[in-house]
Amino acid sequence: MTFEEIISNLQKKIYHPIYFLMGEETYFIDKISDYIADNVLTEAEKGFNQTVLYGKDTEPHTIIANARRFPMMANYQVIIVREAQNIKKIEELETYARNPLNSTILVINYKYKTLDKRKTFPKLLDQKGVLFESKKIYDNQLPTWISSYLKSQQYTISPQAAAMISEFLGADLGKVANELDKLIISLPVGTQITPDHIEKNIGISKEFNVYELQNALGDRDLLKANRIINYFGANPSSNPVPVVISSLFSYFSKILNYHFLEDKSQNNVASVLGVHPFFVKTYVAAAKNYNIKKLVEIVSILREYDMKSKGFGNISASSADLQREMIYRILH
Repeated sequence: MTFEEIISNLQKKIYHPIYFLMGEETYFIDKISDYIADNVLTEAEKGFNQTVLYGKDTEPHTIIANARRFPMMANYQVIIVREAQNIKKIEELETYARNPLNSTILVINYKYKTLDKRKTFPKLLDQKGVLFESKKIYDNQLPTWISSYLKSQQYTISPQAAAMISEFLGADLGKVANELDKLIISLPVGTQITPDHIEKNIGISKEFNVYELQNALGDRDLLKANRIINYFGANPSSNPVPVVISSLFSYFSKILNYHFLEDKSQNNVASVLGVHPFFVKTYVAAAKNYNIKKLVEIVSILREYDMKSKGFGNISASSADLQREMIYRILH
């Protein structure tokens, strides 16, 4: 069952006796858990029928004892187990999973880890309740996720604006969602969000950001690239070197990958490189400016400066100096 299906069922008041929420991406786990905590019971019912336990302070037999209680003056009781990844021998909950109480909604937040789905316990969870794996969103999936998130709120976003947010905030969905929520508060429903909105409301410069640096390098625009990298040097907290290098590494790796594609149709390039079709033309143009030999050299340069930014082989150069030197070597 997907995140969207789980939320949809909860909104329709279709409940399951167990929700085992596991995986690396905490955003979806928190969203499901919080929705259940906020919406299943009324405020009056919560006093006697909603319990929160913490993994480091509880054991399976305590959870089972709580889960086997019946609700008081309500149809359901809700038990939320936070930090369940800290519970030793969590598989001992298997005895309860075999015959869960329909009047109990047991929510287990098992973050950063997953169960082995080949074993009996997770198979039981999947059979008797909801076993949900919250997988990490990759960087190249983030613009699409941003578009979908805003669409659910009745907004749209331009590809350039989605790319700006992705590059600036990274794949921390909680942080991204929080910034988007703050952004749309001031905008009428139905607005298409543009780079101007991003610059004004989130504080990401529409001219001086990693996305524009990639474009400048792709076009071999020395003047623009130097202007951007000098801005980064003057604002290191907003543009940390490791983030810049990581973004450039991903960018040039995709251009290198493009050279080896047999099918260079727009849809195939977008699919293989993991980019929005709108941006395919920029990768095609950049590939004309960088041959395979130069791209291999650039990947090596980026690795070298990644190490230098962490203090290896660098005695006194500032982060601004390292970035300027790195850009010079990429373009020459």
